[in-house]
Amino acid sequence: MQPLLHIAIAAARAAGNIIIRYINKVDSLSVDTKRRNDFVSDVDRMAEREIINVIRRAHPRHAILAEESGAHGEDDYRWIIDPLDGTTNFLHGFPHYAVSIALEHKHIPQLGVVYDPFKEELFTAFRGAGATLDSRRIRVSHSQGLSGALLGTGIPYRPDQNLDAYLATLKALLPDTAGARRAGSAALDLAYVACGRLDGFWEFGLKPWDFAAGALLVQEAGGMVGGMSGGQDFVKTGNVLAGNPKAFKEMVRALQPHLADVAKVNQSPA
Repeated sequence: MQPLLHIAIAAARAAGNIIIRYINKVDSLSVDTKRRNDFVSDVDRMAEREIINVIRRAHPRHAILAEESGAHGEDDYRWIIDPLDGTTNFLHGFPHYAVSIALEHKHIPQLGVVYDPFKEELFTAFRGAGATLDSRRIRVSHSQGLSGALLGTGIPYRPDQNLDAYLATLKALLPDTAGARRAGSAALDLAYVACGRLDGFWEFGLKPWDFAAGALLVQEAGGMVGGMSGGQDFVKTGNVLAGNPKAFKEMVRALQPHLADVAKVNQSPA
């Protein structure tokens, strides 16, 4: 399985090179709107093609699920790809975005890579072998719960999401913490939980390519990932909660009285 990790790293770095090549040429890019406030650029497409090419050269039969081009093929092995998580940040020159690549075998995550080409930080995880940042072993933070914790989040911005319902969860989680950060890349937020820069994270309505690699990073770094009630339904719902074990458990506890609001976040207000 280790050679597969090397393929993922090579693909992520190749995509990162494309992203950085255009960092000062954003005005020359063609940018389309997938839906309100949700963009895709030439860089997303080029980076995705490069990732797929690297994978296909080594494993032409493997299945692929990619954000921009969708599903390719059927196989027990499936790569899950986000070529540029944080496109809006990239287009605005806000230096917080990443390439995210995961591989699952029979629906079980096996490896994950999150690469920040701007900071040149490479996060990797391998099932049963731990998680690393630039080849150094990483662990989740040692915070004892939500008191003084720093959380990451994603604020709903799509018209099909209920901002008021999300705000109820924010009010439930924020009071005892040192604050929350909304940086705009779920893949990097999860990587930051894995290396202890964030103590916890929650976001609603994510897609598999947003969290597949990052979730494995957190788990292999000793953290916990689940849905808002603590179960494993996040894979289907896209409602993701993560943290070090103590922060995670306190976040689940704090959200218990607000599960009705949780259920409404991915629904438009009446």
